[in-house]
Amino acid sequence: MAAIFPVFDLSRFEEAGAAERQVLGRSVDAICRETGFLAISGHGVPPAVIDRAWSAARAFFDLPQAEKDKVRAPFPGYPYGYLGQGTEALAKSKGNETPPDLKESFNGGPLSVPAGLADPEALSFCYAETIWPEQPDGFVQAWMAYYTAMEDLARRVMRVFAVALELPERFFDPVLDKPISALRALNYPHPSTTPKPGQLRAGAHTDYGSLTILLPEASSGGLEIFTPQGEWRPVPPVAGAFIINIGDLMALWTNDRWVSTLHRVVNPEPNAQGSTRRQSFAFFHQPNWDAEIVCLESCLVPGEQPKYAPVRSGPYLMSKFKSTVKPAS
Repeated sequence: MAAIFPVFDLSRFEEAGAAERQVLGRSVDAICRETGFLAISGHGVPPAVIDRAWSAARAFFDLPQAEKDKVRAPFPGYPYGYLGQGTEALAKSKGNETPPDLKESFNGGPLSVPAGLADPEALSFCYAETIWPEQPDGFVQAWMAYYTAMEDLARRVMRVFAVALELPERFFDPVLDKPISALRALNYPHPSTTPKPGQLRAGAHTDYGSLTILLPEASSGGLEIFTPQGEWRPVPPVAGAFIINIGDLMALWTNDRWVSTLHRVVNPEPNAQGSTRRQSFAFFHQPNWDAEIVCLESCLVPGEQPKYAPVRSGPYLMSKFKSTVKPAS
């Protein structure tokens, strides 16, 4: 498994001199070319921040359904608040019709709105109000602390990516000063019925932005990636590390030099002993709403043309998200 799922020590990179950073950057480039998934250790996020957010999310999902429904997203396509089971099918973002995914989630967006922002689509989508629950106590504070830590970590990882692409370390900074990132807490309940044909905990999809920072439950299974060899392989949790995967916009920036890897969360085995409930956090890092994502010249060989037309970060995200939502019946 180590061959397809390496661990990168971020603290080593940040403490290294320029020459060693180049060497480490080349190792990340090789990983991103091959699978687009790696684990980040040495990230510096305080364990207390992680533990408080994790416990708050667990307590929220343990609430009675009627209590969770108080903060349910008010209509299909609204990005934040609670999404119950049966409301989303991620495989639809890749054009595949499947039954809804077997999960529930709580979702929150940016913690503030940039001064002077007037774009109505940005204000109604990425900067829509997060619908906060009143219970459990301390949920909002724990969530905001974790979101802030992820925003900082994503910015640091993007600097590693810049070095890996032989760009100035802060190359991406100008389009990441007002990111439209989102944090999602996911709960995959222990199955009470047999899944429908083709129904998974999360259907096969790629993520839409620059990168995703995933924190899966320790000792949990189910997350799988589709390898270049054409097979599904599990991604194990790594103690003390976050899992990073490349999103669509990094693939577009790099003209597919880097892989926006297809991944899914499969159902537990029918004969599994005990509870197979699974929880995770996913922080979807997304460049500024108006950032134009254009193929990097350094990722084109002489005479090669970009595979993709330029896109704007926000509208791209909005179109992908809305394609996964089950219409109101």
